[in-house]
Amino acid sequence: MQSSLQTDRLHHVAIIPDGNGRWAASKGLPRSAGHRAGAQAVREVVEAATKAEIDVLTLFAFSADNWQRPQQEVAALMDLFERYLAGETAHCRDKGVRLNFIGRRCRLRPRLLTAIEHAEETTRAGQALLFRIAVDYSARQAITRAAAIAAAAGEPPCDGEAFETALLSSSHSVPDVPAVDLLIRTSGETRLSDFLLWECAYAELHFTSVLWPDFTGRNLENALADYHRRERRFGRIPLLKTAGSPW
Repeated sequence: MQSSLQTDRLHHVAIIPDGNGRWAASKGLPRSAGHRAGAQAVREVVEAATKAEIDVLTLFAFSADNWQRPQQEVAALMDLFERYLAGETAHCRDKGVRLNFIGRRCRLRPRLLTAIEHAEETTRAGQALLFRIAVDYSARQAITRAAAIAAAAGEPPCDGEAFETALLSSSHSVPDVPAVDLLIRTSGETRLSDFLLWECAYAELHFTSVLWPDFTGRNLENALADYHRRERRFGRIPLLKTAGSPW
């Protein structure tokens, strides 16, 4: 039964798309093949999110800790991001999808940074879906930077709205992004991995054993259905019927 404290509209879905490497290994393929297959899954999920009328989709593509992976794999991922933008920017623009990359940018190679800026500008007018891709992202680092920005601006430490504005700015996010309603993680892992820690304070968590390259629009629909069966209270209690009450 759906809670009276939960609205029907699901505004923000975040996804940790895990399992590319295991998918590739299960088929005797190199890890890079798994990442390429994962990129194909992204398009289907973006289209499904648009059809579901979700306002914001945030995908964890590359964490700040992923720089510790073998240099060859990191380079292949950066190449993949560039190819994704080259192939998907115009498609996103035509579908009304606005692209926004969150995370640090100072460590990205200039060619990728140019592609990111071009994609964001090209799709700026999109209204169907805000698709945020987290690259070189760490929630703890973002929170630390936001605290420094707020302090430098002389904001009161208890001003949550000012802090959230600083948090979005510190990650290069577009403004006024709602908190995460639903966080999905694939491949059977059940941890947050330093992803959107502030924004997920009241998020519903959905874990699935499906490896990311096999995750489809139907899997997203199942996660959304699971979300709508839950009761969100935000620290309150639902209104209970009393004896003799018509409500």
